[in-house]
Amino acid sequence: MNRLPVRNGGEDFLCLFIEPYCDVFWLKPGDEVTVVPADGTLDPQFSVVVVKHRLVVWIFEGGDPARVVVDYAVIDGNGTELSEGCQWPAGRSLY
Repeated sequence: MNRLPVRNGGEDFLCLFIEPYCDVFWLKPGDEVTVVPADGTLDPQFSVVVVKHRLVVWIFEGGDPARVVVDYAVIDGNGTELSEGCQWPAGRSLY
């Protein structure tokens, strides 16, 4: 199964957006997570766009942009599934 490992190699928080619903996961410097499509997703492929302090990820079934995958998990290095909004820095907005 395709998975997308993500590591924050910067010195500030990194906001990981999972589209199409703009689910947000905040990574502290040095944090590593993996984006895992739901079981049964056929040939998941990732589209990644980087903007300042943000990593925007789309998951497509078979690479077809009309077949957006909405069921996924973001897991940490211990295999724990993270909840949307985790580690949101105090006073930080999305913009």
